[in-house]
Amino acid sequence: MLFALLATQLGSLISPAYACGCGAMVPDGTSRIGVGRETSVVRWDGATEQIVMRFTVGGDAHRAAWIMPVPGRATVELGDPELFTDLSWFTRPERRTRSYFWPRDGDWPFNSPRGDRVGAAPSPGGAPVGVVGRERLGDFDVARLTATDPDALRTWLRQNGFELPEGLATELKPYVDQKWEYVAVRLAPKEPGRTLGGDLDPLRIRFASDRLVYPMRLSRLAKTPQSLGLYVLADHRMEPRSAIGGAAPEVTFAGRIDPAADTASDGAVSKAVAELTGGQPLFLTAIDQRFPDPGRIDGDHELRASAQDTPYRQVVYQERLMALGDGTPVWLLTVVAGAVAAVVAAALAVLARRRGRDGVRARA
Repeated sequence: MLFALLATQLGSLISPAYACGCGAMVPDGTSRIGVGRETSVVRWDGATEQIVMRFTVGGDAHRAAWIMPVPGRATVELGDPELFTDLSWFTRPERRTRSYFWPRDGDWPFNSPRGDRVGAAPSPGGAPVGVVGRERLGDFDVARLTATDPDALRTWLRQNGFELPEGLATELKPYVDQKWEYVAVRLAPKEPGRTLGGDLDPLRIRFASDRLVYPMRLSRLAKTPQSLGLYVLADHRMEPRSAIGGAAPEVTFAGRIDPAADTASDGAVSKAVAELTGGQPLFLTAIDQRFPDPGRIDGDHELRASAQDTPYRQVVYQERLMALGDGTPVWLLTVVAGAVAAVVAAALAVLARRRGRDGVRARA
């Protein structure tokens, strides 16, 4: 039970760009850690939920920890890093090219450089604290805990040498009241002296649940704006029931995938996705959401099936100036042709007037 969970205060976090939606993450001592990105994959079959998450971190911390509430008894194991690579490939935007006629900034005869313009088309009784199990998984020291009293949980952790962020016991109370359990994780590199950095090993957490829920309440303790990215694999297109205090969730991809047939970026079928889904076709929904003011987060994300399984893929346009095969702009040819036509028309008009005057003189 001598196990490191949380250290110092959340104020030592450096501007995480992505939310630790699973709970509170803090480093040890006076170290700093920045969560550059947290990506989570959620698989739900109506009875069992699986969450695979991976942190990309930076800073000078040798240890850090976080806690994740779960609605039932959880199992924890290492996940497959290829899962994230393949899902990123499946949800990549469709790239299209569209042309424009008149020159813009950066096109001749304008000289200022410009990049391509991009547009888009329409994540009971008993002891107050119990230890269910503890495992060492890659860079993680994982403990699975139960608690019937948030203050007792806080006391137990402090007695084992760890200071918790102020307010965590208060935020844990709703989970204690609902008899949830907790996955407490200490991030510690396997090599002594190495600081935490880059992509950490993914963790795969599995628990029974008759609803698809993604714990977010503890993120209200964060001191900086947060973001959440989720890949959701289920029988239907999924959507959050509410914004839970953040900006409106944005769907960046929605569509069916078949792990046994669809190929990933390397041209092969995705073994990682097939293993998570059991090889069956499922609907994949990718969701992004921002939380400008984390203190307004008022609950956990509960996701439900959308009214329709409408597919959606982002479209990124690369706009190009209309040109012939040799690179000659079409607008230039049009202007030249128009100018030539105008000159010819003017010349013909002048010639016609001269002939008219000559004819009048001859009759006179």
